[in-house]
Amino acid sequence: MRLILCFWLTCLLSFSGQAQDSLRLNRRQADSLFLKNNLLLLAGRFRIEAGQAQIIQANLYDNPTASLEISAYNTEQHRALDVGRQGQKIISVQQLLYTAGKRNKRVALAQETARLNDYEFADLLRSLRFELRSRFFDLYFQQATLARYDRQITTLQGTVTAFEQQYDKNNVSLRELLRLKALLFQLNNDRLEIRLNQAENQQFLRTLLSVDQPILPQVDEAQLRIYRFPNEPVDSLRSRALRHRADVLANQSLTRQSELNYTLQKALATPDLRVGGTYDQAGSYVPNYLGVSVSMDLPFFNRNQGAIKAARSQIDYQKQIQNQKTVQVGNEVIAALQKVQEVERTVQSVESRFSEQFELLNQGLFTNFQKRNISLLEFIDLIETYNESTKELNRLKADRIGAYEELNYVVGEELFN
Repeated sequence: MRLILCFWLTCLLSFSGQAQDSLRLNRRQADSLFLKNNLLLLAGRFRIEAGQAQIIQANLYDNPTASLEISAYNTEQHRALDVGRQGQKIISVQQLLYTAGKRNKRVALAQETARLNDYEFADLLRSLRFELRSRFFDLYFQQATLARYDRQITTLQGTVTAFEQQYDKNNVSLRELLRLKALLFQLNNDRLEIRLNQAENQQFLRTLLSVDQPILPQVDEAQLRIYRFPNEPVDSLRSRALRHRADVLANQSLTRQSELNYTLQKALATPDLRVGGTYDQAGSYVPNYLGVSVSMDLPFFNRNQGAIKAARSQIDYQKQIQNQKTVQVGNEVIAALQKVQEVERTVQSVESRFSEQFELLNQGLFTNFQKRNISLLEFIDLIETYNESTKELNRLKADRIGAYEELNYVVGEELFN
């Protein structure tokens, strides 16, 4: 446990030493850098290119087949590999011709598969952007909390130093000194917890942005007013989610793929034709024989029955999954709206001057304690109340933005710009 704690402290000290190299970003800059640098998104684009290449492949015709048969040994002329005028050779060429529109059906299936790749890429983008913004605002409000803790600890450290001097002069009791030191210890522990959470958010943000610099979020809190409860009814938001969410569209694409595969499997039951031509120099009933051939498999035993039945069942399966997704999305929209309502209700219950009043109280707190205008117990109680309220208020602000970003996520659109 000590080793882990030392490791984290080393990381935090390293982070502090690199503060001058921090990457200062607002939300839009973070979004832009994310789209440019994120390695998962870059990998997803290659997958899209691969899907487009599969469409090209499905459009190609099969190559013709050519064969050559020559005489290994002429027993009458005693010649090996006799392919001259008196020898023998057979040349044939065959071309496979698809029936029942199999080629077009394969192309349609490849196009739908490529479309699915697009939807999966969009869903990846939706998920990663939600993670990015959640971590971004969490880190911003953690920094705001930490700044207040730093000021409190610095001031309290000075007070503890002054009390130690007074204790040496027998002007204060050991109990009072130890109680102040215990308060300082508690504040440092709370600060460490915030720093550890910051380190985790830094790790995620730097990975998402593919950078190795510490991220310093820049937020104009006045601009956070764009996050406000939507006027649209629930049914409208649910409809928008079903129209625009990439994971919903991906499920619909899978259903279409299963339907296209079903038509393809039915077409595969129809045999394909092989047409060709043959030249036989001396092995037929006339010299230099020229012939035309047509061949096909006879569908007596294998009419692709199993694959057709499996494809039919896959359609039913995908439709049930699609119905389940519809229900899930509707419930997610309702739950996200409820979260927004609850967090807004809690935010509005906090007076607008609450934070200012606590700050004014904190400013005179240390002076009044040093002048003995308030007792030690009152001082400690007010310090703890102030710090806890500060931490909870900033967490509430972060939860508010997180609730609105989750609503963006479940609807699949940018509702707040």
